[in-house]
Amino acid sequence: MAIIECGIIINLVMVAFAYTTWLERKVLGRMQRRFGPNRAGPFGLLQPIADLVKLVRKESFFPSAAHELPYILAPILSTFTALAAFAVIPWGKGWTVHGYYVPGAVSSLPISLILIFALGSIGIYGYIVGGWASESKYSILGSMRTCAQLVSYEVSLALSVLGVVLMGQSLNLVDIVNKQQSTVWFFIPQFVGLCVFLLGGIAETSRPPFDLPEADTELVAGYHTEYSGMRWGLFQMAEYINMIVLSSLAVTLFFGGWHFPWVPSLDKFGPIWFCLKLAILVNAFIWLRASQPRLRYDQLMRFGWKILLPAATINALVTALLVVWVK
Repeated sequence: MAIIECGIIINLVMVAFAYTTWLERKVLGRMQRRFGPNRAGPFGLLQPIADLVKLVRKESFFPSAAHELPYILAPILSTFTALAAFAVIPWGKGWTVHGYYVPGAVSSLPISLILIFALGSIGIYGYIVGGWASESKYSILGSMRTCAQLVSYEVSLALSVLGVVLMGQSLNLVDIVNKQQSTVWFFIPQFVGLCVFLLGGIAETSRPPFDLPEADTELVAGYHTEYSGMRWGLFQMAEYINMIVLSSLAVTLFFGGWHFPWVPSLDKFGPIWFCLKLAILVNAFIWLRASQPRLRYDQLMRFGWKILLPAATINALVTALLVVWVK
């Protein structure tokens, strides 16, 4: 049953990734007063399939000076860790189908939140190694920026969820979701933590306006400059799936997960509520790309260390004091 559920979840995430690219191109097109993809299928709905066919058929060239093994393995590592992180995201309360219990998450671990951050830290190596192994100045600069940016913002990202852990009294995501249903959604008492989490998540996924590791106007494409075909496609897949995972984590930690507010009987439609909340957050990522200019690198680092990190630290300390005082 777990293997079947893994297969279903992986395929659903892959479909979500494909049509997130379509949604982004449509929304960006409308915000820039153009149509976006509208040729492949009705409303351009077959555009992700056309893109896949193009990437599969496109030649995956290999730079003569590149280090072969790490060059090939880097995009695979990034994609694997992004997909694996979704294994502990709960998207429903669970169901009984023909006598078999199907849980709402592939794996509900006591330390599922730590596992997500651990997988995210491992995935960073894919970007760093890919840029280094390409033996290109632009790629190496992109991987150096990736290392500095993701390590810097990961600290704030981890501290931003500490308040949620203290209020939920657990590192298990299912327990945190159930705690919100019995009390209040944590985006209300943890509004500062939510803001830090979202800003840190944008930087962690290298999305605009924090896309310095792959700044087109400065580094051509950053760490994946020397990649093409499906190897390039795997890096893009990892970026979009990481965006979906972080949005899913925000829904789980701050917006009640699969629960519908005030009406417990509607929780049987948990996956629908979860997907609606997820779609809203993914759209927020897209709107930021269309509306905000890219920061300078010194502004990016200053914002992470001098604003986000102190805010996350103060939020965690205040939450800890309040939790102890209430007890």
